[in-house]
Amino acid sequence: MSDVVDVLIIGSGASGAAVAWSLAETKMRIVCLEQGGWTKPTEYPSNERDWESRLFGDFATSPNVRKRPTDYPINDDNSPIKVVNFNGVGGSTIMYTGHFPRLHPSDFRVKSLDGVADDWPVDYATLEPFFAENDRMMGVSGLSGDPAYPPKSPPMPPLPLGRTGARWGQAMNSLGWHWWPSDTTLATTDYDGRGACINLGHCTPGCAQGAKASTDITYWPHAIRAGVELRTHCRVREITTNEHGMASGVIYYDAEGVERFQAAEVVILACNGVGTARLLLNSASSRFPTGLANSSGLVGKNLMFHPYIQVYGYAEEALDGNHGPPLCLWSKEFYETDPNRDFVRGYMFQFNRGVGPVTEALTSAAGGRLPWGKDHHAAYRRLVHRRLSLSAVIEDLPEGHNRVTLDPVLKDSHGIPAPRVDYTIGENSRRMIEHGIARAKDILAAAGATDIAMQNPIHFGGWHLLGTARMGTDPERSVVNEWGRCHDVKNLFIVDGSVFVTAGGVNPTSTIQAVALYIADQMKQRLATLFD
Repeated sequence: MSDVVDVLIIGSGASGAAVAWSLAETKMRIVCLEQGGWTKPTEYPSNERDWESRLFGDFATSPNVRKRPTDYPINDDNSPIKVVNFNGVGGSTIMYTGHFPRLHPSDFRVKSLDGVADDWPVDYATLEPFFAENDRMMGVSGLSGDPAYPPKSPPMPPLPLGRTGARWGQAMNSLGWHWWPSDTTLATTDYDGRGACINLGHCTPGCAQGAKASTDITYWPHAIRAGVELRTHCRVREITTNEHGMASGVIYYDAEGVERFQAAEVVILACNGVGTARLLLNSASSRFPTGLANSSGLVGKNLMFHPYIQVYGYAEEALDGNHGPPLCLWSKEFYETDPNRDFVRGYMFQFNRGVGPVTEALTSAAGGRLPWGKDHHAAYRRLVHRRLSLSAVIEDLPEGHNRVTLDPVLKDSHGIPAPRVDYTIGENSRRMIEHGIARAKDILAAAGATDIAMQNPIHFGGWHLLGTARMGTDPERSVVNEWGRCHDVKNLFIVDGSVFVTAGGVNPTSTIQAVALYIADQMKQRLATLFD
């Protein structure tokens, strides 16, 4: 048995890094276990000319395609949306685009406002100081004054719109619809040791130059200097409990595959909406026969993904192509509930720059726009660097049948049961998708685009893994309380996207980290009575 640590964090991604940094000021002994390793900037695809092909290999979004030794397989055969994650220091912040909207105030009051789902036990105003703190730590670029939000002041100026962004802005102005420069975690000035973006290449996956904020280069250097110990290549199998029903530590496999036990006074889960549910379910015992902290039966249920649609067309002249950050502005025109529509809640439009030359060739050939033969090169010149694409992030409502369970057959390389995902797109989301496609085509027409086409209506994958250990005040209807402590296990906390009650219609990383900082703050305020 190892020495007992004060706090043991599982996962070093968006939430794990934030909570480690925040708790470090207590001077407690804090250890974080991460099943992956550090990613060297020289390893990122954007260093090389084959960056696009590597998106289908060692830097694919799906662990089932990547198949790195640090990955675990996921059975998502029964889901039209495939899971996106990354296992390593920084977690999926290595993989994300750096788009950084916050949930809206209304997202925390969906039941009160719209009669669906549930209200959160916290609200936007409670989280606002933690949003601001996280903006400073991650280094957010944006423009104050967006009427879609309460006032906020990003610490850096926004990304330049470029030719593509200007075209989008003009189109939205002609329609009279809301748009605003995006909040991003891409540095536009030198910031906290990071250099400003120099348009090195696509931001997904990984920024070799370090302009994109991933927690391996933002939170972790500060946390480690403050005394937090980060152990890499440590895969946790289960959380153990003692005779009092309290978490006593974890069993994990080290870099050599040796089974080890780490004892802890407090355990914090930060493994995302799939990984956290998997670990809780795999920690079943005689005291917790259906999984740890699962007296409600809700662990793994209410998985929310955000279906993602992408519609695109082509301008008559070359625009930015894939030069520059991929996302330059957003629209919240259709975000809030409108009683004149046939769905509740709404979605955000993300306005994109173009794609790389290989992606353009592959998708255009598949779409019948790029013929073989003597006209091939002329046709390609009319397509490359001229693409205008926009995406809608569709709000998922929580539904119990969308869930994560343990697969009875599939296991990872250490013999730990893999997660199984069962997911269908809800009827409300389907109607929202139809609306989003129609409005996207209106915007592209206003932008003067031709050859308008659509990717698969749920293109890419389940970037956003939310809701499988929801937050609430009622132990029968939630897994953790209003400050992240499990109802059933008084020294077990969850700080990742699992605790989301509703998904909103925006990328969740900013809110995940604000919630993690809020939970850490609550823990610090309650240290004397933490387990009462």
